Amino acid sequence: QVPEALLEQIRGSILQPIVDSLRQEGAAYVGVLQTGLMLTEEGVKILNFKCQFGDPQCQVILPLLKNDFYEVIQATIDGKLSSCMPAWWENRTAVCVVMASPGYPGDSEKGMEVTGLEQAQQLGLQVFHGGTALRDGRVVTSGGRVLSVTAVRQDLLEAVAEANRGVATIHFQGATFRRDIGQWGLRLLQQPLYVSTARFLLGSFGWFYFPQTQSVPCFYWAGGRSEGGGFAALFDLKASGYEDPILVSQTKGLGPKLQVAQVCKRHDTIGQDLVAMCVNDILAQGAEPLFLLTHFTCGKLDPEVLETIKEGIAEACRSAGCAFLGAEVTEAAPCAPGRCDLAGFAVGAVERGQRPPGLRRAEDGDALLGLGCASIPGSAFGVVRRILLTSSLHCSSPAPGTCGGTTLGDVLLTPGRMFSPALLPVLRSGHIKGFAPTAQGLLGGISRLLPEHLGAVLDALSWKVPEIFGWLYKEGNLSAEEMAQTFPCGLGAVLVVQKELAQHVLQDIQRQQEAWLIGRVVVPCHTAGSHIEVENLAEALQLSCPQQPQGDSSTESQPQAGRRKVKVAVLVSGAGRALPALIGSAQERGSSARLVLLISNRPGVPELRCAARAGIPTRVRTH
Repeated sequence: QVPEALLEQIRGSILQPIVDSLRQEGAAYVGVLQTGLMLTEEGVKILNFKCQFGDPQCQVILPLLKNDFYEVIQATIDGKLSSCMPAWWENRTAVCVVMASPGYPGDSEKGMEVTGLEQAQQLGLQVFHGGTALRDGRVVTSGGRVLSVTAVRQDLLEAVAEANRGVATIHFQGATFRRDIGQWGLRLLQQPLYVSTARFLLGSFGWFYFPQTQSVPCFYWAGGRSEGGGFAALFDLKASGYEDPILVSQTKGLGPKLQVAQVCKRHDTIGQDLVAMCVNDILAQGAEPLFLLTHFTCGKLDPEVLETIKEGIAEACRSAGCAFLGAEVTEAAPCAPGRCDLAGFAVGAVERGQRPPGLRRAEDGDALLGLGCASIPGSAFGVVRRILLTSSLHCSSPAPGTCGGTTLGDVLLTPGRMFSPALLPVLRSGHIKGFAPTAQGLLGGISRLLPEHLGAVLDALSWKVPEIFGWLYKEGNLSAEEMAQTFPCGLGAVLVVQKELAQHVLQDIQRQQEAWLIGRVVVPCHTAGSHIEVENLAEALQLSCPQQPQGDSSTESQPQAGRRKVKVAVLVSGAGRALPALIGSAQERGSSARLVLLISNRPGVPELRCAARAGIPTRVRTH
């Protein structure tokens, strides 16, 4: 799969200079030197030099060695390597899949029995042990990276299928592994069948043609032009490593948010919004997003707008780890010129045994975790548009509280986050009782997780509420209850976790995603009304309100020309009363300082809570 010309470049510009330098310096090196490389648009880049035979990089290469590896090593030690040069099997492909313990690469459980090893070996596969131990005649886990399964076959497609088949025969509690190993290679090999340089699209006024740029690949079987129009897209579940999958599908539209994007002429982020809405709902079922299709309806085809939207969708799909299989475009009379509608359809899969055994598994005392997201969902833009109609600001006005070139429209159109990269390993660990996006508002998202007899108590001061929600709260003269019903208020999703596992799960998520412990599940004291209580929400929204007045044309309210605020970080050790005074001083309009970070040497101190209320990022660094 690597062109010979590129291999020659690597040999000539990287590997050979290393050997030449060692020879010139008279440095004797006896062993194996493993070079980590990355292919970029600027060429080949060196990641590292090392030699670790326990890495899957070695465990996928050495099975392709023809001669005895021991003899090669011995010849190297004896200085006779030229008489026993490594020989490699041709026309064979190896694929290696790593199986890890739940929690890896963080703290992982140990002592779980591993079964199915003999069955994997009977399939002709090699199993490399990493974090295992023999205890009372049983193989048990003893580390994070437990083992690797390597398949050697005639071609990549067969090797991928056999490696995944081997992984499916090996079992231990909470086993996690990737299902996309080899998939990019398959797509690369299948490009002549999948990637077209042009698309034909059917609309109410006839056939339309536009070039397919290389920067936005759409993968599908070329279907040609038929009476029905469009193309069919194929997806091979078996090649993706699934044995007995349940398919999960979701379709979404952007609603009024798309109309605001058109007014602002911002089409680069709405694709990410669409993908996030679809894949996050699939993730709520414990499923991995596999592919996405979109349908674009417009009054008059604008190729530049269409290309911008497609680029955003393709990039979002790459981030979410799913394939973008194409976009159907219809030019229809009901849409006014320059107006459009966008819908997405996503499909995911989850193994039958790994799917959560039903929603609403929460119990009294369980912890609630919140995932940070500054996006406003499309369902809330009906309220946003009404606020804009009565506001002195418009989409092109400077965003409240900013000093730069960010407009209010830019902030309102902040795209949603896709949680599949950060959450899939955590969901597969079995530690999550429930997960729900907050696209229907904070209360709506949490209510999806709770049985009818349970409620929840949240503390809005425990997470960071972005400024835009404070502005909407104040500008729209909304109540705290209306805000919680309509907006997510800075939380993109909520998880239910057993109380004892909450900190462990939170730390795993925080490695990739901003998250907080936001509340708990309770038995409500009353039967009437909402069972979900968000404490201190009005205070949190007030604290998040932008301090700099907007829309006032008076000289007093305009920022002083040439004045730049200095970024300040605060280190706290112990308790005191100075921090609130510092925050208050920095928030004054005439202040020359802006607090951007608070560092504490101890967790759980009041200063961390105070900073969070003010929207200041925090870090804990213990001695």
